[in-house]
Amino acid sequence: MVSAPTVLILAAGKGTRMRSQTPKVLHEICGVPMVLWPVRAAAAAGAGRVVVVDSPGGSLRDLLAGDVELAVQPEPNGTGGAVAAALAALDGDLSDADPIVVLSGDVPLLSAEAINELLAAHEQAGAAATMATTVLEDPSGYGRVVRDADGAVQRVVETKREGDSTQAEREIREVNTGIFVFAAGPLRLALPQLSAENAQGELYLPQVLDLLREQGARVIGHLLEDERLVLGVNDRIGLALVRGLAQRAIHERHMLAGVTIVDPATTVIDADVTIGQDTVIEPFTTVRGTSAIGARCTVRQSYLLDCLLEDDVTVGPFAYLRPGAVLREGAKVGTYVEVKNSDIGPGAKIPHLSYIGDADVGAQTNLGAATITANYDGRNKHRTTVGEGVRTGVDTTLVAPVTLGDGAYTGAGSVITEDVPAGALGIARERQVNKEAYGGPVQEEQ
Repeated sequence: MVSAPTVLILAAGKGTRMRSQTPKVLHEICGVPMVLWPVRAAAAAGAGRVVVVDSPGGSLRDLLAGDVELAVQPEPNGTGGAVAAALAALDGDLSDADPIVVLSGDVPLLSAEAINELLAAHEQAGAAATMATTVLEDPSGYGRVVRDADGAVQRVVETKREGDSTQAEREIREVNTGIFVFAAGPLRLALPQLSAENAQGELYLPQVLDLLREQGARVIGHLLEDERLVLGVNDRIGLALVRGLAQRAIHERHMLAGVTIVDPATTVIDADVTIGQDTVIEPFTTVRGTSAIGARCTVRQSYLLDCLLEDDVTVGPFAYLRPGAVLREGAKVGTYVEVKNSDIGPGAKIPHLSYIGDADVGAQTNLGAATITANYDGRNKHRTTVGEGVRTGVDTTLVAPVTLGDGAYTGAGSVITEDVPAGALGIARERQVNKEAYGGPVQEEQ
């Protein structure tokens, strides 16, 4: 059995067809930058080392975790140059037989299972190189796989520029996915022999296959049946297609785990979201970032970002939970309620039309309609503390920093600027005065 594979992820390149100032591989797919999808797949497949190849400028450095290595391709000279840059960055402790897997940073849906399938085919064949292929209905833009009469791979023909291929070769539907497994030794020897004598003037990694075959080494092609796994992203149309496939897989994973998603077509759930069993996500709900939702919750037509819901929580309709919002067991956040950086205690209720920011709300408290925490004084944010069993009247404003003790009340329309002791009623409003005969009948303009 060979050692754990080293995985090289080729992420260099501007991606000009994206029409964006953001590097292509940093565009997000379901809340995760594109390049991190193959990084995660490599880790799940048991990679011993993961090396990401970036272009000069280091746009990926701050994104990668400490156990992922970074190599820089000094010039945009093609996939062969990218792999050469990655190997130069390695410290040379690979044996000649150790497998090196090459992935693309803009092919995000490849799974750990597919990587291991490719590695198994490579090892079983005793190959020097194994190329992952697939069959596409529309293979435009992909290199075509040319096989001989016995089905063995002869070469890969590029089709991006006129003159790279013949009409017959462009009609081939089996394509090179840009995903390979190489034995480290043969790859090291072949890379310096690559030629840039082609329409793009680049070093094509598939040329390594030709060089290895000429030297009598075994080169095979392994067909991946599910072409969706190897779809590349070249523009925003491709990004939307891949995002849709990723979203569908996320929905299916949650539903198979016991989550009800009433209408997946109108529901957005990011890749890193966790949801407990028997929770119901109703239509037109978005759950983003690292939000975590417990069991038996209900979320209706709401937007959740980096928040935590414990078990039996109810949210919405039309609620907005911002980062740092924590809803404890049995809490309720209702219609048109916004919560930010606040801890809402067990069984507490914020039924409607309220903003709660930078606050701690105790168990079984009920905040009346249009309760607002005024948490910003123009320079600094301040916290509001609301005890257990508190009842605020409608249209209460709590000017932080302020504390309402356990069992306290506020009168409707109050602006509370001082602490309210436990069990007390805080009222802060002008006494009503009625002016008799203040206005006569309204005269219509002639």
